[in-house]
Amino acid sequence: MKEQWTIGGKTLTSRLFLGTGKFADHQDMKEAILSSNTEVVTVALRRVNLKEDDHYILNDIPDHIQLMPNTSGARNAEEAIRIARLAKASGLGDWVKVEVISDQKYLLPDNQETIKATRELAREGFQVFPYMSPDLMAGKALQEAGAAAVMPLGAPIGSNRGIRMKEIIQIMIHELEVPIIVDAGIGKPSDAAEAMEMGADAVLVNTAIATANNPVQMAKAFHEAVLAGRRGYKAGLGPTSNQAHASSPLTGFLHS
Repeated sequence: MKEQWTIGGKTLTSRLFLGTGKFADHQDMKEAILSSNTEVVTVALRRVNLKEDDHYILNDIPDHIQLMPNTSGARNAEEAIRIARLAKASGLGDWVKVEVISDQKYLLPDNQETIKATRELAREGFQVFPYMSPDLMAGKALQEAGAAAVMPLGAPIGSNRGIRMKEIIQIMIHELEVPIIVDAGIGKPSDAAEAMEMGADAVLVNTAIATANNPVQMAKAFHEAVLAGRRGYKAGLGPTSNQAHASSPLTGFLHS
């Protein structure tokens, strides 16, 4: 039986969220979504053509998927709030991934503006998933602001460098009560497994799948890695040590 968990008022079985940018075409995207077994997909509102009857990209996202519009392009809280309201008014639901990025070199989130946007959108009834730079105090502020989850970056977005902020994310997992979804920088299935072994509730992956030679097979690999990492976490990882410890006794040989 698949493990169920609840987030944002929804009951899910998959802990892999999928982004929709950078795919070569919509067919690859659609097949990757199905292969990943994801139940949550994030899409930038600016990529949705609301003037078209089929809403463009939305026509290629399976009906059973929970949409999470994101506020990509927002430079401050006011812009993020406006984008979220537009998405909801357009029929895209009440889930929103808040992205507030004014830094155009490293594309790092502005935590303070993200907190402001989260507080207002949560007050308006949105299920808010803020993307943020890993920081315990900012995470606590987002939790207090009403975030449905907190989404710290593992490494700069699109870098595929893995979980470079591991120590801080681990502290956040231990200290925060809301779910932790590791987002950005995850570059290979083993990175996703590592995040799940740490105790993260889910991961969000886009670039590593969309830019792979075979996105569909890579999506399946990430699905399997997330399952393995979660299973390892629940089993309880063995202790680490700076010294060697024999797995078999060094005494009691046949000749002794």
